[in-house]
Amino acid sequence: MFPFSDEELQTPVEIVISKVRPTLTLDGGDITLLGIKDAKVYVRLEGACKGCPSSSNTLKYAIESRLKEEIHPDIAIVNVPHGAEINL
Repeated sequence: MFPFSDEELQTPVEIVISKVRPTLTLDGGDITLLGIKDAKVYVRLEGACKGCPSSSNTLKYAIESRLKEEIHPDIAIVNVPHGAEINL
């Protein structure tokens, strides 16, 4: 059982994303937090990041690893491609 509710995760996740965002914007990209459900953080990569072949590495090693380190080791990140729908 994950120790935090989705609502409790909202602010810490936003803080972590705000720390990573400057690196993404330097390369012409960005990230949008779409929501959190069952300890999964749903995001959409924007700008140059959405078509970048390194985007999966960015998600895994730059963003998800930071979420795991600063919030909880069981948190996960899910990229929602443009045009895809999610039900949160």
